[in-house]
Amino acid sequence: MKIGLFFGSFNPIHIGHLIIANIMAEHTDLQKVWLVVSPQNPFKPARSLLHEFDRYDMVQAAVAENYKLTVSDVEFHLPKPSYTIHTLAHLHEKHPNHQFRVIVGEDNLQKFGNWKNHEQILSGYGLYVYPRPHAIKTDFHHHPQVQFVEAPLIDISATYIRHLVQQGKSIRYLVPEPVEQLIRLKGFYQ
Repeated sequence: MKIGLFFGSFNPIHIGHLIIANIMAEHTDLQKVWLVVSPQNPFKPARSLLHEFDRYDMVQAAVAENYKLTVSDVEFHLPKPSYTIHTLAHLHEKHPNHQFRVIVGEDNLQKFGNWKNHEQILSGYGLYVYPRPHAIKTDFHHHPQVQFVEAPLIDISATYIRHLVQQGKSIRYLVPEPVEQLIRLKGFYQ
């Protein structure tokens, strides 16, 4: 099975994430998309993150109705911070019959050369790239293991959503209804 891995903090997961995940699952040769909740991204400070299990629960609630989308906690059981290459090696060993591809936003290509073992990610797995506003063209744009996928330009920020919650403002339509309910019920981001 060919599986796309969509890594993220999902702090919280929002409609933009889900649109991209669904487009990858429905409009490419990927058979499933796993939304991999990252406990700690090496490029983001851990203090700004809601607990990983709470973020996992929100992603689970968001994708529960879509059989092509699955939430994964694989990085919860690996050393932190989470490096994509370590996760890929672990998944390849655990699921040798699956082909994995990494899903990233076009803006990530600018710093992709800083990712740990990025050459190995390209050669062994490859990237499926969705467009992002204001992305800068790089050498990776012409790499044979980088496949661009047509998708809408979505510029919704989890930071913006957290600020709205802190201000007591509505986040309706920015996150799925079950995620909004969890945020309100559990007092996340207050």
